[in-house]
Amino acid sequence: QKIAAILNIPLIMLNYEKEYKKNVIEPMFKSYSSGLTPNPDSLCNKIIKFPFLWKEAKKLGVDYIATGHYAKIKKTKFGFKLLKAKDKTKDQSYFLYDLKQKDLQHTLFPIGEANLIKEKVRKIAKKYNFPNWNKKSTRGICFVGKINMKSFLKQKIKEEKGLIKDPEGEIIGEHSGIMFYTIGERIGQKISCYINKEYKNKIRKKLYVADKIIKKNILVVAPFEHNILKKDSFIIRKINWINKKLKLPLINIKVRIRHLGELIPAFIIKKNNKIFCKLKKAIKGLAEGQSAVIYKGNEVLGGGEIRFK
Repeated sequence: QKIAAILNIPLIMLNYEKEYKKNVIEPMFKSYSSGLTPNPDSLCNKIIKFPFLWKEAKKLGVDYIATGHYAKIKKTKFGFKLLKAKDKTKDQSYFLYDLKQKDLQHTLFPIGEANLIKEKVRKIAKKYNFPNWNKKSTRGICFVGKINMKSFLKQKIKEEKGLIKDPEGEIIGEHSGIMFYTIGERIGQKISCYINKEYKNKIRKKLYVADKIIKKNILVVAPFEHNILKKDSFIIRKINWINKKLKLPLINIKVRIRHLGELIPAFIIKKNNKIFCKLKKAIKGLAEGQSAVIYKGNEVLGGGEIRFK
């Protein structure tokens, strides 16, 4: 409101809280309940932010919508490309992989297009006396913010105690429900995991979530250096190709499995009607439900959800 007043432009407020709850928050709870690790920010962009903003924009008779995303859109004779931003520390292309041509054709990313880095954006905001020029960057879930995820999930998901095993299958403790834990996460009593003192004294190392056996409600944990924490292949489900003309196999590409995560060389093939991704090196922290986003140079080709079978 303050910035609209400074710029002397009308402010139109839209409320899609009900739609957001139904289409983003409820599916997120459902995914966590199933033992997955979803990406609600990508879902928010796909289902809420871009479609509803465009719907309202059309009512006003405008030609484009603009958002503050750190990303770029490039028009070519084959359609529109989604590209990474110049500011690699703020690049948000990872969260935009689920957009389609119909979204990109009427969208502008002014910050990305102008190749602005965050510091420059703050300087511009300060120059024009915007009250939020030095406000901390937003973190956490789209429209929800930074929260304690386990406390948030416990609003809707009941605790269900289960066993903790080591990589060899020995029972070494108890947890409060695998839906509250993420692959690669360090465990301890603070997150309702209890490891036998015997095992603790024997191993004398920090432990991390290596696997979730969903049907049996079993959590498998291991020390950081254990090979069970590493994976180099997975299936991509619910895949969205930004440009439909892509043909498999894809080589000389890179895959990112978390926002601002490492871009890992990989290749993608189709086999038995499934899309497989093979990474050039094994990495830690691969979890079912996470988004795997595919890049070729600066271009986002698309992405989907990680599964192991």
